[in-house]
Amino acid sequence: MNFTRTVTQNNRNVIKRILKETSLEDLNTIPTGFSNNIFWNIAHIVVTQQLLVYKLSGVPMHISDELVSKYKNKTKPAGNVSQKEVDEIYNLLDSLLIKTEEDLTAGIFKNYTEYTLSLGTTLSNVHEAIEFNNIHEGIHYGYILALKKAI
Repeated sequence: MNFTRTVTQNNRNVIKRILKETSLEDLNTIPTGFSNNIFWNIAHIVVTQQLLVYKLSGVPMHISDELVSKYKNKTKPAGNVSQKEVDEIYNLLDSLLIKTEEDLTAGIFKNYTEYTLSLGTTLSNVHEAIEFNNIHEGIHYGYILALKKAI
């Protein structure tokens, strides 16, 4: 799990740097031809990790239902976000990884509801969910780069 953890942390470090270096205006901009913005993609990363790892394990998530409803799959930005919201997501990028690692070590993930992805692959346990999450974050990182280029 060390390699997977390292990849996740490296992904998150790059995403955090984008949050810090991108203006609030650009984080909120939806370029022509796109359906969301940089911030939505980053918040979606946070929400999806919690859904894949915690919710499907039947373990309480560490984010609000409001975040889930705003940034889960098939949602779109409902308006501009504030710097306070950016700061919240920035902090969650690290704190949730630390909490997940602690919870893995504590062995709290005992059950898992199988989940078939749109690609046809089925996640059967929390470890597969964590591995897939890296792929998911990589996809959204690529989308973020395309958004930055379009702005």
